[in-house]
Amino acid sequence: MDVNETLDPLAIAERWMDDGRMVALATVIETWGSAPRPVGSHLVIDGEGHFHGSVSGGCVEGAVIGEAMEVIGDGEPRMLEFGVADETAWRVGLSCGGRIRVYVERVG
Repeated sequence: MDVNETLDPLAIAERWMDDGRMVALATVIETWGSAPRPVGSHLVIDGEGHFHGSVSGGCVEGAVIGEAMEVIGDGEPRMLEFGVADETAWRVGLSCGGRIRVYVERVG
């Protein structure tokens, strides 16, 4: 196991910012029903698409990373919601019967 895998995503974000990287932070702020990660879970993403942590699983994280790259570029935070009632839920792999809301912001 890489030593970075044991570090909190917030510590990784701080390290990456200290290295001069542009960084976005995605945070699970609300869940309903079955959700793969609890409220407060973090995923940190840098401007080159490197990431650490988790806010969900499967393709949801791919969608969050894509949005985070836009947040890094334009500085505008985004509120994302994924759930089975949403047609995009099946596309991104959230078919577990739950919904999650994720806030993505540029930090640093």
